[in-house]
Amino acid sequence: MHRERAKLIKRGVLGAGALFVLAQLVPYGHTQKNAPVVQEPKWDSPATRDLAHRACMNCHGNQTIWPWYSNIAPVSWLVASDVYGARAKLNFTEFNKPQKKARDAVDEVQGGDMPPWFYVIMHPEAKLSDTDRSALIEGFKRTFESDKPNAEHDHDGDRDK
Repeated sequence: MHRERAKLIKRGVLGAGALFVLAQLVPYGHTQKNAPVVQEPKWDSPATRDLAHRACMNCHGNQTIWPWYSNIAPVSWLVASDVYGARAKLNFTEFNKPQKKARDAVDEVQGGDMPPWFYVIMHPEAKLSDTDRSALIEGFKRTFESDKPNAEHDHDGDRDK
């Protein structure tokens, strides 16, 4: 009985290892791309920009720093999906395009949903103190009021960053 159990465990470990190796062959998530920064919003202040860079823009911008574990499946699939999904909802580095979810950012930060708890575990620099959270919320409100994220922007590149 003991020998059969050991054999079963060994087969399970070998099977899991084989699946892990095969997962590395799935191309999604291994070739992360950073598009160029086209245009940031007209930030209300350098402090708001700094807070947004620290807490938001690794996912909601085109200058993502891809950590080592983002190259290992299946984690690479999750990281790529999160980043590409975040950029599709709100991209602070392509503010020349409509950003229909920008105003939701205020509610997300205010409700404590952004940055997500699981992101902060691996990126403690993104953790917002109560003071930082309040400053970011107010900064977003002022920024989005002066730089309407839901409107079409000119594509001439003459806007300030």
